[in-house]
Amino acid sequence: MEETTYETPPMLESDEAEEQELEMARDEGSALGRSLTHMIREVADDGDEAPVGEYLVGYAVEAAEGMYVCRDGKLTWQEPEEENVHLEISVRDGADGRFVPELKVQATLMDGDGHEIATHRQPFIWHPWLHHYGRNWTVPGDGSYMLRVRIEPPTFSRHDKLNGKRYAEAVEVVFHNVEIKAGKK
Repeated sequence: MEETTYETPPMLESDEAEEQELEMARDEGSALGRSLTHMIREVADDGDEAPVGEYLVGYAVEAAEGMYVCRDGKLTWQEPEEENVHLEISVRDGADGRFVPELKVQATLMDGDGHEIATHRQPFIWHPWLHHYGRNWTVPGDGSYMLRVRIEPPTFSRHDKLNGKRYAEAVEVVFHNVEIKAGKK
């Protein structure tokens, strides 16, 4: 992924933040963008990011990996069983680049002929340096896939009478030629 400047919605004047504070938000978004670029270029098998609506939506694919899951109020380490790929979805604010939390993110993988392989909700995953929405998947094998990501309008409250009326519509983006190498870490 090349560093790209997107035509994104402007951050409007704010009744909740001064210019210095808005600049801090943009700095946070820039730092997240650098981390995402590193993930896509250096760590993941494949990945990309594209503007859609008021968001920047990205993906990264890697081998399936273990993670802690909460069961009966306790964290339990879970290794992948049948799953052979880990799909990560990044959703950033299109105006300042910051991570957008508490979203309902759904991903659909399709084969080269457009036949659906699977659709899954991508829950939030805490990550040591790059929070994302993700999960392990089972795919038929290595190959080029199509990925459709749908994001529902969030239900969280929004501060700022001048700048807070955003994320009101569902959005969908399709990534073509998503290269997947099936396997486990």
